[in-house]
Amino acid sequence: MPDAVKCPNCQSEHAYQDRGLWVCPECAHEWSAAAGSSADAPQDASVRDAHGNVLTDGDSVIVMKDLKVKGSSSVVKGGTKVRNIRLQDATDGHNIACKIDGIGAMNLKSEFVKKA
Repeated sequence: MPDAVKCPNCQSEHAYQDRGLWVCPECAHEWSAAAGSSADAPQDASVRDAHGNVLTDGDSVIVMKDLKVKGSSSVVKGGTKVRNIRLQDATDGHNIACKIDGIGAMNLKSEFVKKA
């Protein structure tokens, strides 16, 4: 079996392909054949603000433009400072969970904020 289908985690030769991913049945590790090396994954997974700064849990950010709150007549004004953000994996792009004074808990897209 070629080296390309060995598990990069445990070097098992029993890896199999499931759609676009390779799966190791011994250690349950999944990887993409197109990803190249596993060292590239953490860099791609980082959340960045509108200016390209890396965001981490607990950071403070500033909303850059007025944002309408879905399902409400409220608006988050540009310039609002949001403290103690939490990063989350989201398929819809709302990768910041936070609480905003006067509005409550909500999710924001990182493209509309800048690091404070």
